Amino acid sequence: MNADDLLARLEPQTRNLLTRLAGLPALQGAFVVGGTVRDLLLGRPVRDVDLALPGDALAAGRQVARVLNGHFVSLSEERHVARVALDAGPIACVDLAALRGGIDDDLRARDFTIGAVALRLAGAGNVIDPLGGAADAGARRLRAVSPVVFDDDPLRLLRLARLAVELKLNADDATLDLARAKSSLLPLASPERRRDELVRVCATDDAHGGLRLMDALGLLETEFPEVCAGRGVVQPKEHYYDVFDHALETVRALDGLLGSDEPDASEGDSPGRKPLAPVWRALWDAFAFADLRAHLDDEPVAGRPRRALLKLAGLLHDVAKPQTRAPDATGRIRFFGHAELGAEAAQRIMRRLRFSGREAEYVATLVREHLRPLQLAAPGERPTRRALSRFFRDTGDASTGLLLLSLADHLAARGPKADERSWRAHVEYLAWVLRSRFEDETLVSPPRLVTGHDVMAELGLEPGPEVGRVLRAIEEAQASGEITTREEALALARAARDRRE
Repeated sequence: MNADDLLARLEPQTRNLLTRLAGLPALQGAFVVGGTVRDLLLGRPVRDVDLALPGDALAAGRQVARVLNGHFVSLSEERHVARVALDAGPIACVDLAALRGGIDDDLRARDFTIGAVALRLAGAGNVIDPLGGAADAGARRLRAVSPVVFDDDPLRLLRLARLAVELKLNADDATLDLARAKSSLLPLASPERRRDELVRVCATDDAHGGLRLMDALGLLETEFPEVCAGRGVVQPKEHYYDVFDHALETVRALDGLLGSDEPDASEGDSPGRKPLAPVWRALWDAFAFADLRAHLDDEPVAGRPRRALLKLAGLLHDVAKPQTRAPDATGRIRFFGHAELGAEAAQRIMRRLRFSGREAEYVATLVREHLRPLQLAAPGERPTRRALSRFFRDTGDASTGLLLLSLADHLAARGPKADERSWRAHVEYLAWVLRSRFEDETLVSPPRLVTGHDVMAELGLEPGPEVGRVLRAIEEAQASGEITTREEALALARAARDRRE
């Protein structure tokens, strides 16, 4: 395959950028490598440019930043790796790295053959493909470059699962066998790097597939032993799956419901193992008033979208069920306290993987409150204003995610027995709950009638927990419509004091 033919697949603006780079003295003898060539071979849009060069990659990166008016970042002084972030155009960044020996040596030191293909930046000559990566790309095959690929970098074990679902590739049997044999190496990779790969798995529309592949390779047990403890833990008859499979099926349901495109009506391998299109459409039609896409794409931490955190919560939402499983007085199996204990476990897991405190609290809130949406009112009834206010106050920015998690939990619990009638009723109920927040901001942020100072002056209290309890009682009464003025709020505070006395 000719390099010029492959480069011709690029959009004109990106081809022009490569032409400019090829003219820089610091990039003479450079090669286009890695994900750039891989995406060209797979027919995917190219968003980043990866270069390998025989000279000083850091000095070359500074020159590229000046020419392209980009932002230079040294990624590794020791390994001579740099990045130039760009503010405009189809290319987000240019990554530069020093060649490890010659170009053949460099390609043979990479992870999978589809990323071990190169072409000269100048565009002359044939594509450099010592390991048959182009043919593997054509066959959508993921194949390790050597038997030591996972020894060289254990993170590649997770990268295997991530690339499989992100690029829709199938690993060959030899690569899968090798990954299973090397799965115990995964903890040698830093928690931060493992976290980033897991997030990318969960950000795809097939996080379930990535997690199932991790499980088949022995990686899920290493990363999430608490989840794997649910394997074989039987649930009451309302549940189709055991605790472990229910967790994975909840992620599958979230994949389907949160997917960026409406599924084909003929799709059968879907939440509930039924055609997903009607289920998907019911959700997005009912929630059309809310900008769910923007909410799901929001990144509490750069590069880690909320949709990925929501799927992690789906995986973890019943994580404490194995330790809380017990029969009640009638012999029915219950899991008392599993939501609260699960939230504590989720916090530990998120800290173990070096997520930020904000992300850990978001996931823990989803786990702790995942039963709450269906406990706001008796079956068939609408929640009171007070119940809604408490819900939105307690759950904060996790409230929307909780409603979506409740829907996925519903589908995963019933499995193939899920019926469209009960699903639509569930969707309409939760859509009404969320719409209440949009239509009445006072449910979330009612105007303050009194302050803590007002309460202390009126009741003769010193600063302390009692003031907070009175303020919360006033806020709840205000949310339910029982009081609307400052005078009524102070009267309620006095009445509360008199009852205690």
